[in-house]
Amino acid sequence: MDILIQYLKVFLTGGLICVIGQILIDKTKLTPARILVFFVTAGVILTGLGIYQYIVDFGGTGATVPISGFGYCLATGVIEEVEKEGAIGIFTGGIKAAAGGISAAIIFGYLFALISKPDIKDVK
Repeated sequence: MDILIQYLKVFLTGGLICVIGQILIDKTKLTPARILVFFVTAGVILTGLGIYQYIVDFGGTGATVPISGFGYCLATGVIEEVEKEGAIGIFTGGIKAAAGGISAAIIFGYLFALISKPDIKDVK
């Protein structure tokens, strides 16, 4: 029963983040790229204010997998690196924390581009 509650929390947290994104798409004139930047920036700001950690504690991967979780990853990396290395951590912390995810995205994107047959669509 405990695992079902945990799954429900993850689903609700991730679902709420997606609902917010869908509302922004449907009700505003923001482009998807601006919404993406909004979510990453919101993740960084909420982490800096100490709020996003509560969301992660409640929703687990429901909060860390969406794009706002990328902002959380960057911010926590910077915070940890600044504590260890000082001001240089501002520049190195986010990259160190997100390196695995960025590398995986590049490698798998490249591999799938090699095995798929992309087709250029005629846009009119």
